[in-house]
Amino acid sequence: MKQFSNKKGFTLVEIVVVFFIIILLSAIILTNYQAGGQQFALQRSANKLSQDIRRAQEMAMSVKEVGPSGAKIVPEGGYGIYFKTSPQKIIIFNDCNNNQQYTPGNVCGTPPDKFPEKIEDINLESGVRIENLSPSTPLHITFKPPDPTISISDGDQAIITLTLEADPSKTKTIKVNKVGLVEIE
Repeated sequence: MKQFSNKKGFTLVEIVVVFFIIILLSAIILTNYQAGGQQFALQRSANKLSQDIRRAQEMAMSVKEVGPSGAKIVPEGGYGIYFKTSPQKIIIFNDCNNNQQYTPGNVCGTPPDKFPEKIEDINLESGVRIENLSPSTPLHITFKPPDPTISISDGDQAIITLTLEADPSKTKTIKVNKVGLVEIE
């Protein structure tokens, strides 16, 4: 009489090969996931920054009044956004003295209704920084109501280059031209 062995199962070699393949695929996926997450952070920061530039432009176009509740004014010079690479700073501001730039510590209004020129600090996502500003650092872009008239410090076009701290070869460039077009490359 013949006996058939009906052993079903996996050998140790087969199990080790399957585990090795799973570990290898997991390592590849996790490596790409982290790099992709950083790339998305760079893209989100570029999009948010372009929206903030447009927000300053929108404030000028709508002739937005600012100040304490009792004394609302339209800033004489309009609204702007200030960039500095070292230390990293981005600020939306009121141009109360019509000099087309942000002056730290400057106040708007008359006593007792004084208020700061700075409206808001803008923060980039973690791991993203301003790499370069053109034409100069600090860079001021102001929008004077109602058209708005655009003023870019020392030039006809502003170029803001963002980069990843972990991989400086990954960059996004935001361009603002003299007519107010904001473009991300």
